[in-house]
Amino acid sequence: MRVFRDGYGVPHLRADTVDELAFLQGRVTARDRREQIDVERRKSEGLLSELIGPDGLGWDRFARRARIDDTARRCFINLDPRTREWLRAYAEGVRAEGLVWHPWSSLGVFLARHLMFASFPSKMWNSHVERTLGPEAVGWFAAESAASSGSNAWAVPGLIAGDPHRRIELPGVYQQIRLSCQEFDVAGLTFAGVPGVQHFGHAGGVAWAVTNAMADYQDLFVEELRRTPSGVQARGPGGWEPAEVHTETIPVRGGGSELVEVVETARGPIIDGNLSLRTPTRADFDLGFGALLPLLHASTVDDVAAALERWVEPVNSILTADTTGRVLQLTVGRVPVRDKRNGRVPVPAWDQTYAWEPGHVPMTRVDVDGVAVNANDRRPDTEAYGNAFASKARADRIRELIAEGVPAQRIHMDTSMPAGSVEAGRRAAWRFAIARRLHDHPALKPLMEPTGFDPLFDGWTDPRVRIGSVLDGVLAGLGLTAAEVVDPATIESGPWGERHLLDPVRLPGSRTEIPRTELSGERDSVLCLVSWPGVTDRCSNGPVARYVWDIADRQRSRWVVPFGASGDPDSPHHLDQLPLWAAGELIPLVTEWSELVEEPLG
Repeated sequence: MRVFRDGYGVPHLRADTVDELAFLQGRVTARDRREQIDVERRKSEGLLSELIGPDGLGWDRFARRARIDDTARRCFINLDPRTREWLRAYAEGVRAEGLVWHPWSSLGVFLARHLMFASFPSKMWNSHVERTLGPEAVGWFAAESAASSGSNAWAVPGLIAGDPHRRIELPGVYQQIRLSCQEFDVAGLTFAGVPGVQHFGHAGGVAWAVTNAMADYQDLFVEELRRTPSGVQARGPGGWEPAEVHTETIPVRGGGSELVEVVETARGPIIDGNLSLRTPTRADFDLGFGALLPLLHASTVDDVAAALERWVEPVNSILTADTTGRVLQLTVGRVPVRDKRNGRVPVPAWDQTYAWEPGHVPMTRVDVDGVAVNANDRRPDTEAYGNAFASKARADRIRELIAEGVPAQRIHMDTSMPAGSVEAGRRAAWRFAIARRLHDHPALKPLMEPTGFDPLFDGWTDPRVRIGSVLDGVLAGLGLTAAEVVDPATIESGPWGERHLLDPVRLPGSRTEIPRTELSGERDSVLCLVSWPGVTDRCSNGPVARYVWDIADRQRSRWVVPFGASGDPDSPHHLDQLPLWAAGELIPLVTEWSELVEEPLG
């Protein structure tokens, strides 16, 4: 087993067998991202408070109630034996560096990161809008807009490129890595703490890219519970039925602990108040990790498609291309069959109308001829699965730039809001002022009532955040124009970048100071760097990686992440990619082993 690094510290790993390689990936990840993956594991197990004190209790309560660790364990048991062996090898590698890690921890880390990545928090918000403003107002916040997401992927002959958009974290959510053994040689981006290469990879003969399909696959049910001498019961479609109940203890740093009651009905675990959450993963005890090893072995687009038939959630849009010139566009994952109202708000658990039907909505597979663009937009390959897509503005703009012959690296950075532009700053300041004015609008006053949800969900249910996210929809719903709310002639501002500053989410207790980084971009451009008008102009959501995969010649591929390969603040590779990422530059994907430097494994 051997570890090599390129000039940016990106690990290139070689081993004789697949399991030795998994062990090595676990060990190197524990070295490069030690604090990060320890925090992620603790989050999956509801043990964050044990590390950081009472500030972690909000998350820990949710993790216990949502049964994240229990789900990960059960999904691990249900995996095929070969995948279980592979996950054990990765866990042994992490443990070799002195960290606690279970064979199922990687599933828990992935699940904890994605459980609130999908639709159920928006249904909480919709229920608050229905209650305070009426059902018709839900549409003000649900119009297809830039608020929904910001990921891009596109394929042209011989190339796949794109940039996933998420919360910008330090260290970054994605880890650049290369995995080489006798059976495969794959470079790509992996979630720290998860073996293999999940979302963006290049295996030499085939490459793949992922965007969120914007599918609705999670449901919230309003439960009616009662306590009886024989235990807690929930009212289901057939009447009163037993619910599973137990109490767990959350240890808290500094002394003491907190008890949390965990209740699960036939629909799923109670996550907040009287709301239960039903997901394909919990319903089937399958997260889709059986796809990951076959994906590493893929050499054609058909191999990629076959591997991802096993995928569960999140539901993803896939573009994959191989050296034969074929390109496939796929939707992968599981979407339940149920009533349309399930996709809008929490529904009554006792009404059979809203129960899930057997089976899942069939997924799509389309051969692509020419150009394909995925940008979280409504398309024939995705519209059957969701109800809240991004606008087509980004996808249309990418197609326009491709038609003009603009290089992929420049497409990544396309925006009408440059950091140095005073006019861009003025437009942003105007929208900020409009949002602030709407916070006090009489027609929206009921919306400002307490939602009743746990503060953990404020990012999805805070009215001020939601108003700024879909300003145009709210204005249209109120029958107003922006100029009627705030006269643009009254707005003065400096350049956009003076206020639009990078503000990543940091690990608890982080001691990293990042340089002042002024950012271009806006919600509805390809360079979708998000702030919240009326709340903050600082940016903590945006592209968490960029990549350009050359299909025919992998060594001409390039990529970048927002910060660096290492999570150690003392490493020279902790922030060395930041200025490149901010400027829209990419680093080479080194493929020649002779151009890499071997690192002693120790």
